[in-house]
Amino acid sequence: MNIHNIRNFCIIAHIDHGKSTLADRFIQKAKIIPDREFRDQILDTMDIERERGITIKSQAISIPYQNTDGEMFFLNLVDTPGHVDFSYEVSRTIYACEGALLLIDASQGVEAQTLSNLFMAMEHDLVIIPVINKIDLASADIERVKKQIDHDLGLDPDTAVSVSAKTGIGIDELFQAIIKEIPPPQGNKDDTLKALIFDSHYDTYRGVVVHIRVFSGEIRAHQQILFFAKNASYKVEETGIFRIGLQKTDSLGPGEVGYFIAGIKTISDSKTGDTVTDSDNPCSQPLPGFRDVKPVVFSSIYPVDTNDYEELSTAMEKLKLNDASLVYEKDSSAALGFGFRCGFLGLLHLEIVQERIEREFDLSIVFTAPSVQYKVYTSGNKCTLIDNPQEYPDPTQISKTEEPYITASIITPDTYLGNIITLCLEKRGEQKNMTYLDEKRVEIVFEMPLAEVVFDFYDKLKSLSRGYASFDYQISEYKETNLAKLNILLNGKPVDALCMLLFRDNAQKRARQVCKKLRDEIPRHQFKIPIQGAIGTQIIARETIPALRKDVTAKCYGGDISRKRKLLEKQKAGKKRLKTIGNVRLPQSAFLSVLKTDSD
Repeated sequence: MNIHNIRNFCIIAHIDHGKSTLADRFIQKAKIIPDREFRDQILDTMDIERERGITIKSQAISIPYQNTDGEMFFLNLVDTPGHVDFSYEVSRTIYACEGALLLIDASQGVEAQTLSNLFMAMEHDLVIIPVINKIDLASADIERVKKQIDHDLGLDPDTAVSVSAKTGIGIDELFQAIIKEIPPPQGNKDDTLKALIFDSHYDTYRGVVVHIRVFSGEIRAHQQILFFAKNASYKVEETGIFRIGLQKTDSLGPGEVGYFIAGIKTISDSKTGDTVTDSDNPCSQPLPGFRDVKPVVFSSIYPVDTNDYEELSTAMEKLKLNDASLVYEKDSSAALGFGFRCGFLGLLHLEIVQERIEREFDLSIVFTAPSVQYKVYTSGNKCTLIDNPQEYPDPTQISKTEEPYITASIITPDTYLGNIITLCLEKRGEQKNMTYLDEKRVEIVFEMPLAEVVFDFYDKLKSLSRGYASFDYQISEYKETNLAKLNILLNGKPVDALCMLLFRDNAQKRARQVCKKLRDEIPRHQFKIPIQGAIGTQIIARETIPALRKDVTAKCYGGDISRKRKLLEKQKAGKKRLKTIGNVRLPQSAFLSVLKTDSD
């Protein structure tokens, strides 16, 4: 394949601006697949992706395209995830390309992730082609979007290509712009092999299929290769390019995007961002930018039926085969039995894992309240990372605690500005910047704790702005905080699955919520049940479930009053004794109601 006829590009945009739909039109135009076999979002392999209209895993495809002069080009497209949880995947995909299509919704305009993805592409010196999508909508305002491209993004609006990915308008013009504007890749076939892993997926029969972009040298079957970060050597079994499936080739040369199979057993062995080189003649330096992806949100998973633990264990192992970013270890709770403590890239990642377990493995599961990772300094200034409330040390041994902060960028119409600023301040945010992008839209930058965003921030933001505000964030640093461990006591006994780590000033409000929810969900018993929220030995919230009353005096239809008193005293003593030895039945619905509690 002639390197001058290769174009490597990705599509970057804010979530739901039409990336996958545009990829569909490219595939249809190139006639890679017969029309009768075509379906919408063909690159998205999971049902959840189609239902939600989001891309969870990046997908690659090699598109053959013949221009008007009859010259054949090979356009390697990588469709990237649009959600902030997967920003590292997006950064590695961008590094694998020479150009990017920056997709902008003709009715919504420039949004928060449009800006963050643009800056990421600029850092890697990519050629950026602005694409105005959804021009077929009645609400489309192309001139307004062109002004935003000029003012907000600093790009030339005259280079913008107007398309409708849904109807196919402007796709030929976009193909021409890709060939004309995006430069061909550089690289020499005779140099040492240097290739970037930008993704991978697991095949049940063949093991891990590694997605790579070759920068120099050549990779072919039976070649011995080395992974830089893992320092592991493998023998290549097969190489090929991406069409709708995998298409085998003899080798992959400089500038090409494709895959190789080398008998790799687990997906965590092929880390995204790692460099692949020749074992016998390795390159001196790896490609820059590699880092281990670390989870930021933590939660425990338990089966609703404790007998389903083995099935849940099998489900987690199978999920891990396809999702290297999922981190988990065994966990147990006195109330919920055996389960797993898991780490996720964000709340969307958590929701996806939950849905996949319930759908693909037909399991009913309970998630504990999501938490972030805190730094706890004990006496002697020893730092410990803690994400599980069960591991929280004795408060008398703690010198200080720190929590992760984020830099949040919110773009909103100015109509909703006051409500959104109030929301951010309620979430302990500190305003850093405010910029009017035009006469109607404002960008505000806040620094706030990640723990405040984890619960319900995104939902509230969308409600307050009627869906118009867009939100993007980056983890910034750890800052000192006043952390407390909230225990929930039932009949004086702590329920370990309901305890949580949170900011001390928010503890009383949260404890009252939980106690009220439990009071409504727990059935009445023969004895009075106190529900308490406590920090250490201090009770900060309480609700009481009254006892079921049995009329023991019903049979006393006459006689002295002392007969009734005697029966009532006997009942009182029995209830007192039952309270000390009785167990409170805690239904699963009580856990679910507490974990879905809003932070109001």
